[in-house]
Amino acid sequence: MDHQSGDGIWKLTLFRNVFQVLKEFTHGKQQKVSKTGLKEALSDILLGMAAGLKRDPIVILRMDGEDLLEFINGPSYEAEMVSIFSQIGCEDASLRDCITKALEKLTVDQGMPPSSDSWVLRNIVEPALESWDDKLVSQETFLEESKKVAKRVAQNLKEEPVIVAHSENTFDGSGIKRLLSNKFELDKLLNVGLENVPKDRNGKISKEYLRVVLDVLAPSVGLPQIGAVEQMDKVVADVLNRIDADDGKMIKEDEFKKLLTEIMGSIMLQLEGNPISVSSNSVVHEPLPSSLSLLQAST
Repeated sequence: MDHQSGDGIWKLTLFRNVFQVLKEFTHGKQQKVSKTGLKEALSDILLGMAAGLKRDPIVILRMDGEDLLEFINGPSYEAEMVSIFSQIGCEDASLRDCITKALEKLTVDQGMPPSSDSWVLRNIVEPALESWDDKLVSQETFLEESKKVAKRVAQNLKEEPVIVAHSENTFDGSGIKRLLSNKFELDKLLNVGLENVPKDRNGKISKEYLRVVLDVLAPSVGLPQIGAVEQMDKVVADVLNRIDADDGKMIKEDEFKKLLTEIMGSIMLQLEGNPISVSSNSVVHEPLPSSLSLLQAST
């Protein structure tokens, strides 16, 4: 598995983002866009990509079967596959289904691209399973047959390497800690977060908006947005429940800011004690050539 510089991949990623923005900009129609409009769209894209990459660096991996073969022939393979066999429950499954589920459990670190990707499943995994007849699934049979399939998968990867964009992130509360240690930056960020929050005639804000504002501030304090990471959602929900954030009570702006600061502090303490690590893997596919027609710029 090679770590690529990513130049070609970032050109592809940029193209995809440009294409998506222009689709929205032109409502999906074959229309020309002005140079000014294109410049503004590109500026937004590049700034967003820069912020995202700073927060979640991405490594481009070329998976050609070498790492998978190394794993298959290594000392940890059998123990890992025994563990996977016990997890997936093959009592009522065919051998083919059992091996397919096992391949889904293998990771990029072990040399296996995500088999949940339709292209990988169709071009790498399914051809490796073509000649497999169903047998009674015992642990011994599973270990023997899954190894044969994994070797064929490695051979398929050698013939058709897969490019995977891999990212890892650890949420440890450090972003919140930096913010809380700088009162000027904290006040500025809280004011930004409250810009579009509705208030009643007395300037009070419903506590129900604590969750909304926290979500707005999340990228600035090194947190994922709500709904992006299940483990983080549980931490946030626990903290919000403890202060009855959904009780609808109206509070003054200063009290709202104080509560929001306490919420971030509580989240920070939980993450310092139990950091949450997440990773994601996406197979990189070429864009459709027909998409180029949207990139016509007028003078």
